[in-house]
Amino acid sequence: LSKVQIPPVTQLLVWAPVENKLAYVWNYNIYLKKNATAEAVQVTHNGKVNKILNGVPDWVYEEEVFASNEAIWWSPQGKYLAYLQINDTGVHNIEYSLYGNDQYPTTVFIPYPKAGCVIPRARLFVIDVENPSRQSEVLVPKSVGVGDHYLRTVTWVTDERLAVQWLPRRQDSVLLQIYDYDGTNWKETSVRINNYMVLTKKEKKAFFSQNFHIHTCHSEIFLEKHISLALRISISKSGHSAPECLTCSLYQDRCQYNSAYFSLNASFFRMDCYAFLTNRISVAYLSKAFHVVYVSPDLWYQMMFPPNFDSSKKYPLLIQVYGGPASQNTDYVFRLEWATYLCSTEKVIIASFDGRGSGFQGDELMHAIYGRLGTYEVEDQISAVRKFIEMGFIDKDRIGMWGWSYGGYVTSMVLGSGSGLFKCGIAVAPVAKWDYYDAVYTERYMHRPEENTESYKNSTVTDRAKNFKSVQYMLVHGTADDNVHFQQAAQISKALVENQVDFEAMWYTDKDHGLSGKARYHLYAHLNHFLQNWLSTPTTQLGNLTLQYNAPQL
Repeated sequence: LSKVQIPPVTQLLVWAPVENKLAYVWNYNIYLKKNATAEAVQVTHNGKVNKILNGVPDWVYEEEVFASNEAIWWSPQGKYLAYLQINDTGVHNIEYSLYGNDQYPTTVFIPYPKAGCVIPRARLFVIDVENPSRQSEVLVPKSVGVGDHYLRTVTWVTDERLAVQWLPRRQDSVLLQIYDYDGTNWKETSVRINNYMVLTKKEKKAFFSQNFHIHTCHSEIFLEKHISLALRISISKSGHSAPECLTCSLYQDRCQYNSAYFSLNASFFRMDCYAFLTNRISVAYLSKAFHVVYVSPDLWYQMMFPPNFDSSKKYPLLIQVYGGPASQNTDYVFRLEWATYLCSTEKVIIASFDGRGSGFQGDELMHAIYGRLGTYEVEDQISAVRKFIEMGFIDKDRIGMWGWSYGGYVTSMVLGSGSGLFKCGIAVAPVAKWDYYDAVYTERYMHRPEENTESYKNSTVTDRAKNFKSVQYMLVHGTADDNVHFQQAAQISKALVENQVDFEAMWYTDKDHGLSGKARYHLYAHLNHFLQNWLSTPTTQLGNLTLQYNAPQL
């Protein structure tokens, strides 16, 4: 940029919305440049790896709170810069080895708060860009700050007004706090009574939260996403308009899944279609393996059928599952994935089902697994398969399931249920026990272990290990998974061995949760071989082999 060099490896660089100011993070400290050629000014000095982080989130904030590696927010005119400071001093580290190619492996340390353990402490500060030595803290409201809490979002409204979402550790409520700058400090300006915001006369702008985004009500256009259409509602002081369908007249016969994205001032929107466009020549061949979405009050599922499907014949069935809270697997989105290959080449019916706990079917169904993960979302997959068998074209002796992450957990719980319906399962990077997973995600749905002991105890894969003797099971994990740690797969493996269960396992050295690069190609080739062997095994031999072990004589 100039003779005044920026460090070659920065953790974050963010331009101001106006002019050419910029801020960057290096070694967990924030530096400010008033223009591209100006000398950088260091505005924080206490940054330290795995201890104090300024301007960037730690692991759990990046993964579970922000879904971003940014924790710097410029005001609209670049007058102020807000930043998050994370204190991980009391957070326990997860440790794992990176094997690399050296004589000795290296050890990675990452602060990782597990369920019930110490969580990061978050503070919000604002810098005066013209005078960076002037910093003021945006204080958490007392109603939230009395206990452990999280900072959820930061949104600038004007250069002198800031909207911040705070969450108590339990995450059963959210507090949207408006702050105004009085020349010295950021003051809370909104009054709340019984969790309702009361807007004072001087507050000409009002705010509300929808999916954790903050909008100004006087010019708001509210968007709902549905499985096949998008609605627009204009909101003003006098009320709101009737819903206007933006997609009902657009390619109804071609597009059944839409998303809309508004321009900054909401005067334009971009409409995206994600569905299968059946009249495109480029996908004509793929349409031979056809895909059906079916919605009924008690069964929300989709199926992909092999080419030349004949309902009078019996086909193997593979359930593709995720099953996490508020997730959605059943939709009209067109995808090219491993399941597409299996269906078109291996003549396997692929099905997905959204049961209790999933999203977009109402709050009652979504909240059904609150406080009890590993229950209804598992039971409903089993119930759905019973319904599929009743359709008449499923080979009940060749039913399998596979999933990744939460899907690997559901797969393992289903196979360990002892239902007898499933003969085969693949779990990639699964959770074994919720005690081992991060506090933000786990406690959002399960509370702390000491508050919900029985649900934690009853939701473990390892306690079901003995039931895996009647199925063929493949367990896959990366040794450098910083999300669902290799510890989870190691515990499943240990429990299976202790129960004398034969199973297949594949570890990917130095690979994280995504198993990227050549590992991904190897994974799918390996899964193909596993399924092909399963499908070619006579049905009388599909159960798990009984292990016999004779101890060596000393």
